[in-house]
Amino acid sequence: MNAMVIEKTYLIPTTVVEALEMAKANIGSFKYLAGGTDVMVNRFQGNETSPCLIDISKLEDLKGIRKENGYLRIGALEPLEDLKHVQEIKEEFPMLIEAALSVGAPLLRKTATIGGNVLCENRCLYYNQSEWWREAVGYCLKCEGDICIATQGKKACFSELVSDTAPALIAMDAEIELVDVDGSKRIPLEEIYTGDGVKPRNISPTAILTAIFLPLNRKFKGQFNKLRERQSLEFTSLTSVITTDANGRIKIALSGVDPKPVVVIGKQGDDPEVLIKLAIKGARAIDNDMYSRKYRRELIGVYLRRGLK
Repeated sequence: MNAMVIEKTYLIPTTVVEALEMAKANIGSFKYLAGGTDVMVNRFQGNETSPCLIDISKLEDLKGIRKENGYLRIGALEPLEDLKHVQEIKEEFPMLIEAALSVGAPLLRKTATIGGNVLCENRCLYYNQSEWWREAVGYCLKCEGDICIATQGKKACFSELVSDTAPALIAMDAEIELVDVDGSKRIPLEEIYTGDGVKPRNISPTAILTAIFLPLNRKFKGQFNKLRERQSLEFTSLTSVITTDANGRIKIALSGVDPKPVVVIGKQGDDPEVLIKLAIKGARAIDNDMYSRKYRRELIGVYLRRGLK
């Protein structure tokens, strides 16, 4: 008997409404595609197999950077490499530039979008491998297996959030706009992350992230640190961001050590060691990375002490 042939479809909408109509018509069998630096790699590895791709790179509503009602609106399709040229970002949010320029290599950053980096798929040493490798070692919870290979547990997946821009944006109180078939909403960025490695975001599959909003005139200052084996190409093993604003509020955001961002909020005058202990306690890092769990947890303290100093 011949194997069933699955028809593959590539769709290019020109408006958000058209994109949502295409998504609704292909519910359960499509994936949005923008820069493609995350989606296409996962397709090559066999970790993403949707027969329908909806290319949203032509949507003008997702482009452009402008001031809007006390916020800086950054279109979700803005390439990471281009952020360093925006005067408003250089003046008020230089840490976002530092985070964006830590992603991959220059050629990748010219294609990768800020929206795509915020929504990039969680990673794990035992999941982000070729299909034949995963078949040989055994399928894990994230690829429809029945066990976490890293922990040997059967209840939870600890694939890690590896976005570098997400902790920087969260530490500066970023909000995002999501447009879906039933309307639009604007929420704090950290609210979209579930902490479940299998389903790391609580976003409707048809929803489109259109823009990111950063509050103006907060006078953010802070420090960005990233642990990786090589300066380019490598995904993060720990990204640490700490900010303070004009009101003396301290906000810590980590990625690379948990399925979702680790967020700790304090104020100037708080005991630094208390804040550091809260951050380390919130990080559910396991041994599914090139660096050990113990080492990454120790580096949280090193990075945060450096920042708080």
